[in-house]
Amino acid sequence: MPIEILMPALSPTMEEGTLAKWLVKEGDTVASGDLLAEIETDKATMEFEAVDEGVIGKILIAEGRENVAVNTVIAVLLEDGESADDIAAPTAKPAPAGEAAREEAPTGAPEQAAAAAPVPAPAAAQPTDGTRIFASPLARRIAADKGLDLSQVTGTGPKGRIVKADVEGTTVIAPAPAAPPPATAAPAPAPTGASADMVARMYEGRDYEEIPLDGMRKVIAARLSEAKQTIPHFYLRRDIQLDALLAFRATLNKQLEARGVKLSVNDFIIKACAIALQQVPEANAVWAGDRVLQMKASDVAVAVAIEGGLFTPVLQDSDMKSLSALSVEMKDLAARARDRKLAPHEYQGGSFAISNLGMFGIDNFDAIVNPPHAGILAVGAGVKKPVVKDDGELGVATVMSVTMSVDHRVIDGALGAVLLNAIKDNLENPMTMLA
Repeated sequence: MPIEILMPALSPTMEEGTLAKWLVKEGDTVASGDLLAEIETDKATMEFEAVDEGVIGKILIAEGRENVAVNTVIAVLLEDGESADDIAAPTAKPAPAGEAAREEAPTGAPEQAAAAAPVPAPAAAQPTDGTRIFASPLARRIAADKGLDLSQVTGTGPKGRIVKADVEGTTVIAPAPAAPPPATAAPAPAPTGASADMVARMYEGRDYEEIPLDGMRKVIAARLSEAKQTIPHFYLRRDIQLDALLAFRATLNKQLEARGVKLSVNDFIIKACAIALQQVPEANAVWAGDRVLQMKASDVAVAVAIEGGLFTPVLQDSDMKSLSALSVEMKDLAARARDRKLAPHEYQGGSFAISNLGMFGIDNFDAIVNPPHAGILAVGAGVKKPVVKDDGELGVATVMSVTMSVDHRVIDGALGAVLLNAIKDNLENPMTMLA
């Protein structure tokens, strides 16, 4: 029977996408692995491949269409011997409860049982002995409308498939539908903020530009709202002196100049966090709903600002990589993130994240934990400040303020303090990170 091609979920957070461009047209023959379309997700523009082989019978969603929900039928693929006559309507509105027995589930979905009817309707798409019936979607729909039992129909189509002609002209009256069950009260909706119309009325007479939310901004709004409301955050703050790190960095960069590598302070922060997660393995964990997963490797995510949103690419096995390797990888991930060219596996996972706004002159801030991570380190700018040295004398040092936001379900206060102290020690004694 014709195969429905559905809008795929190309990222874990994707609920809808934009069908940016079709790479095939109706009548084209495709094989498994052929490119069908380019789809804009909440994170990137990705190519969509065919899974089955056949002929593109009908394209149902035009290119450029936005807000296409995942699992929406976007095209129909015809198999050998099928024609456009075999294509049925891709989606049907839910029928009242009494007519559920005469409605067929969409192709590829489990068929739904009749709703509380004392006598089931005879429109069975499958025989009671479990034998599979091969019929086109159009033939199934006609049979359902007429109340025909397809197990009693002989198919004349390819390989004995039941087609339209086999079920036309037969009149069987189905039993009257059962009365619908009493309606149940819908649950009260969760409290929400002011509606768009309410907010717009507040600003009547004032000039403004309305900017629609794209997929990425919608996902950011939804995920971070959920994170802030459902994750029990707590915050740990430390000041870190950077003078030894800055001197060590200058020495390394001079030696690496011939290789075209220039280490940033952020590269050292990534390395320091990765090693700290190995030093405090109990904190290298993620929340998994009803359990905690303690990770073995240090996979550190780093927030990268892009136009209209942000990515958090993940540097896997960061504790095992050299500073120069981390620097090169981070620059590559950041560049492709800004072009929205990251593959899903490059921004999924990790147990800990870093958000650095120091380059923008921000002294300190609190970041929101990105689930399922257990923590995120918010990094401020390094600023020269008066400090009391170990010998009790007053001096000047370059001090960086950091705040670690922690999911209390995974990391308790004392454990979080141990982790942050390990990060601080690694940054204030940078040579030890190479040992």
